[in-house]
Amino acid sequence: MQLNDLLGSQIVLPSIPQVIALLLSELDHTEPNLKKISQLVSTDPALTMRLLQVSNSGYFKLSGQITSVSESLAILGLGHVRTMATAAASAASLKQVPGIHLQRFWAYSLNVAKLSRSLAGRLRLHQQAAFTCGLIHAIGELALHIVMPDEAHLLDSQVHPLALRRADEERAVLGFCYAQVGAGLARNWHFPQPMVDALEHQHAPFDDDVYEPLAGVIHLATWRERALEAGLSEHGLAVSFPDKVGEVLGIDIDMVLQQDSFDWFSRHPGSIPK
Repeated sequence: MQLNDLLGSQIVLPSIPQVIALLLSELDHTEPNLKKISQLVSTDPALTMRLLQVSNSGYFKLSGQITSVSESLAILGLGHVRTMATAAASAASLKQVPGIHLQRFWAYSLNVAKLSRSLAGRLRLHQQAAFTCGLIHAIGELALHIVMPDEAHLLDSQVHPLALRRADEERAVLGFCYAQVGAGLARNWHFPQPMVDALEHQHAPFDDDVYEPLAGVIHLATWRERALEAGLSEHGLAVSFPDKVGEVLGIDIDMVLQQDSFDWFSRHPGSIPK
């Protein structure tokens, strides 16, 4: 299957059941807490994608301008959120994606989002856009598994979906990778161009005369979280760090590893192949 064929397919992205339940409960209140609703939606990559898709549509005349859940909610109102949450709750197809451990994928995506926002802050970049891009950066992986299950299964047998070299393997086998799928969806849905560029070039942010700092931020954030998933040793971290990207941004390995207040070596699960 070609990339354009995949992007033209009907793709129903899975939402987090607990988030949907809490969201519907909050929406049932006489006066829903908008901050809580924004926080809940901002943990769910699929809901975030859908909200940005609608808010960047031509209907609201803000195409290519909305970068975050909070901005989307200010435009759409709670009626759209209820409709999306109700649809997600009733969709039986969202219970699982073969080849993807969804709970782990969601936790990983949120960690990338938080780290991306932190790094963007140090670089004086748009922190909300960085968080959103980090949250949805791997949504293309879900789309691949949903639309191309046989090809995805073959890839999974060779390299884990969250492995550091996953994008390289996908490009070698398919001719494209999850980054291009996510960027294609974002482009079709009229997301802001800097976000589209960041998603598309996250794998190789400064190759071929491309310069989108946000792509570099996502690249470093995904490196750290995938290295965490792989349980790399101190030496493994040092030799795998994308120093060329860090050099362009002025960010070294210590800065990336120390963005959160946790002990790196006590946190990593280390249960996937590298």
